[in-house]
Amino acid sequence: MPTRSLGRSGLAVSRLGFGANAIGNLYVALDENDARDAVDAAWDSGVRYYDTAPLYGHGLSERRLGDRLRVRPRDDYVLSSKVGRLLRPHGRTTPHRLSVAEGGIFEGELPFRPEFDFSYDATMRSFEDSLQRLGLARIDILLIHDADEWTHGDAIGDRLREVETGALRALRRLRDEGAISAFGAGVNQATACERLMDLGEFDCFLLAGRYTLLEQDALDGLLPRCMAQGVSIILGAPFNSGILATGAIPGARYNYQPADTTILERVARIEAVCGAHDVPLAAAALQFVLAHPAVASVIPGARSAAEARRNAELVATRIPVALWDDLRAERLLRPDAPSPATVQAGASLK
Repeated sequence: MPTRSLGRSGLAVSRLGFGANAIGNLYVALDENDARDAVDAAWDSGVRYYDTAPLYGHGLSERRLGDRLRVRPRDDYVLSSKVGRLLRPHGRTTPHRLSVAEGGIFEGELPFRPEFDFSYDATMRSFEDSLQRLGLARIDILLIHDADEWTHGDAIGDRLREVETGALRALRRLRDEGAISAFGAGVNQATACERLMDLGEFDCFLLAGRYTLLEQDALDGLLPRCMAQGVSIILGAPFNSGILATGAIPGARYNYQPADTTILERVARIEAVCGAHDVPLAAAALQFVLAHPAVASVIPGARSAAEARRNAELVATRIPVALWDDLRAERLLRPDAPSPATVQAGASLK
């Protein structure tokens, strides 16, 4: 699997990564064997970058991922996890559905309640707790998780002050001491990345769903700024929580919720263009985001070995230039959005 440099960190990540939210029982409970097989199949497909978080399954994702990576040579892959939430035992013996903001999108999660804390001490503790859940001696990249208005609403100002005086100070220390190689943030808003960039230097951002085949507003501010400052983007949720993989079917998810009529209609139009060129919608979704020079890796999730292998096949699917031309002609793709075709054309002129 080809790799790309991650900002100024000196790390190189595989252009196709593995987002481990699905093996944390995102939406539905996953059998242990299926979770294991998904990670193993991703590895066999050449994936060498893996991302997880304490939130995913409330510790379950980190445990499952660590069990499979622990048998691999540690220097052969790059691993990221997140800080910003501590897991507290909730003491309940019966299932309890949390709100989406609290992490209530997991089924059969471990018996912990995520609690936001961006302080210095909490960041250091979160790092150590993740190492223990993973059973590994090193995490390469730490990301500040969900320090955005999407999650905190009007309280975001207070959260960002806590990030500036707490989490950022801890992450700088960990990087300076060599405990981690890079740090960044994992958020659901492009504007949140820019607000964080105003607080200090970051190596990367894991941007979930805000630069995709469906929406490209990040071209207006964030992506040019990342290029100018040498900051890399890891593109999470490249299918916008599912709809760019399933297509515009009833119940298709967008931003973790059932998609509304406007989104369904737009995706149906994109899907029709892809179908006219006999290209899977999901292949176009993955390859589109990788065309932007700020994007170092795209990290779709996988619930099974078949899905993990499919992701690798989609990244390698041949897509005719005419597909991107037709998307632009239908005003489904911004004129200034790089596509694989424009990247190849640029390379041929050098």
